[in-house]
Amino acid sequence: MELEKPLKISDLIRQLRQQLDLSQEKFAAKLGVSLRTINRWENGATVPSQMALKLIEKTLEKMGKADKRLVNEYLPKSEQREDS
Repeated sequence: MELEKPLKISDLIRQLRQQLDLSQEKFAAKLGVSLRTINRWENGATVPSQMALKLIEKTLEKMGKADKRLVNEYLPKSEQREDS
């Protein structure tokens, strides 16, 4: 019996959107993508590109509501660098 199942990227997108209390349509508008794109991401039909994942991370940081654990676990590590 599996105790803890890792989240799929579709679950991550859904959880982040719900944490922000946004509909798929409003989340899509925030990211500059279509509603259909968000729907496909959440249903697992497609996955966000690396560029889209970076955009999601930046948007969440700007909104100040990013769940650090989820962001650190699922979004690209390259964005977590120190700027001098």
